[in-house]
Amino acid sequence: MTNFTRRSMMATMGAALATPALLSRANAAEITLRLHHFLPAVAPMQSKFFEPWAAELKEASNGAIDVQMFPSMQLGGKPPQLADQTRQGICDIAWTLPVYTPDRFPVAETMALPFMVKNAEKTSVVMQTLMDEFGEGEYSGMKTLAFHTHDGGKLHTRGGPVTSTADLQGLKLRAPNQATGEMLTALGAEVVFFPVTEMVVGLSNGVIDGCCLPYEVVPAFKLQELTSTTSQPAAGSRGLYCNTFSLVMNQRSYDKMSPDVQKVIDDHSGMALSQRIGKQFDEFEAFGKSVVEKQGNEIAEIPAETIAEWQELAAPIHDAWVQKLNDRGLDGAAILARANELLDA
Repeated sequence: MTNFTRRSMMATMGAALATPALLSRANAAEITLRLHHFLPAVAPMQSKFFEPWAAELKEASNGAIDVQMFPSMQLGGKPPQLADQTRQGICDIAWTLPVYTPDRFPVAETMALPFMVKNAEKTSVVMQTLMDEFGEGEYSGMKTLAFHTHDGGKLHTRGGPVTSTADLQGLKLRAPNQATGEMLTALGAEVVFFPVTEMVVGLSNGVIDGCCLPYEVVPAFKLQELTSTTSQPAAGSRGLYCNTFSLVMNQRSYDKMSPDVQKVIDDHSGMALSQRIGKQFDEFEAFGKSVVEKQGNEIAEIPAETIAEWQELAAPIHDAWVQKLNDRGLDGAAILARANELLDA
């Protein structure tokens, strides 16, 4: 064997032996995904969901997917711009609320109507199903990863409990979204709209008497110290409202991935992820309630018959929403009927 042949064979063997190591290194953090959201880094949503989920993506892809967190709108802009930032590629993944841009994602907003919520887990499954069946076209330029909701809102007030329509008369309440504001107005409350970050000031200086929010929001804003009573629907009744959330990804970011990496994303999104997030929000809700109880605040029950009366008064809001869906070329009655069917199942 000539020296040339021997050197050629050794070079070939060396290349073959080096190939696995090269592939292993190349497979590490091949793709960096920027996840943008509006909550601070210390929020449970980041520590208990985003960070574990990112770690699972990295492990399942053998290190190919690295998710970088950008909380508190660190990439710029305001929360209502998150969906557009995802579509434009300013970020790769965003977590946002459809109600931040009213009427733009009407199917995704449907579950934010009054009395369209059981607990967060069940309602998140309903929302994901509704979006799979009716709403995928709403997020053009984006790959939808999950849709979910929080638990039903409660009335947190500085004064006494709210257990009847009479108790709402003239009560100044901060409303969480447009449809809930319409319902509270119809019930006799004086409704104001401002960002949740301004709610603390409003409660402190008496501009508002209370707010309509789930328990899970209480610890972050120390609402247990600013209010004395929480009024919640009787067990078995639907919640007053919930807000809806979307976790979306830039379509181009997904399309440029290899099929095996795309499969990792697919396997960690969809219905199972929606249910998982909903379940976590139920855990956040339980913790928030424990904070209210520890403070010694009164927790009152809104009787089931009162909730039934309020649902009847909210019917025109649902009818108007059906018409809004119809105006978009959708079957509004079918969408609302399907949502109610799934909630009651």
